[in-house]
Amino acid sequence: MLDNIRIIMVNTFHPGNIGAAARALKNMGLSQLWLVDPIEFPHAEAESRAAGAKDLLDNAVVVQSVEEAIADCQLVIGTSARQRSFDQPLMDAEAAAAMMVDEARSGQIAILFGRETMGLTNEEMLLCNRHLYIDANEDYPVLNIAQAIQLVTYELRRAARGAKAVAEPAPYPRQGEITLFYEHLEKVLRRTGFIIPQHEGRVMDKLRRYFNRTRPEKAELGMLRGILTSVEEVLEREKH
Repeated sequence: MLDNIRIIMVNTFHPGNIGAAARALKNMGLSQLWLVDPIEFPHAEAESRAAGAKDLLDNAVVVQSVEEAIADCQLVIGTSARQRSFDQPLMDAEAAAAMMVDEARSGQIAILFGRETMGLTNEEMLLCNRHLYIDANEDYPVLNIAQAIQLVTYELRRAARGAKAVAEPAPYPRQGEITLFYEHLEKVLRRTGFIIPQHEGRVMDKLRRYFNRTRPEKAELGMLRGILTSVEEVLEREKH
């Protein structure tokens, strides 16, 4: 199960943190380290801090965007020390680890860790299904990124060791499929006049939050796409 869980570090500034994160992953039995647009990598300090986990650095996947890093994942967890302004399910590390380990039986899982100075942006958090926080001192809850990764991977290892065999869950769509659905939905809403160019507001942001929170299964997403296609067919007939 842990083999299907990837740790994604976004725009990491200090190469030593990448090395320390690789060591944390190897300590806890994880193997997937993804780096989104790191400032300096590869780097000697990353290798030094990785100690015996240089193989994870050598195999780290480097991409240019969060969307690319999560495209084939069915569950995306964003980490943040602060509550955001939008309604996203909030989970502590223990509960989130149990959820991730359970779903890792059937697909790829992503955990996003943001920049050392500012964490994840609101736009990046909007790509996530859940918001993970570490229950730290309320007066000073911000952890070093490598420390945060160590704590979360520890909870993942605990959850994996205690996991029981269960029936195969219903498949969830990958994030790439969800992105295509959002594009299809926006296209139809514009054609029907639900979204008006002069007064767009934040309709699509709110719809993304809703569907990321409720997480339609693969078959349900197919049904929603079918409904949108049906609406398009009616609109085409009415043109003639």
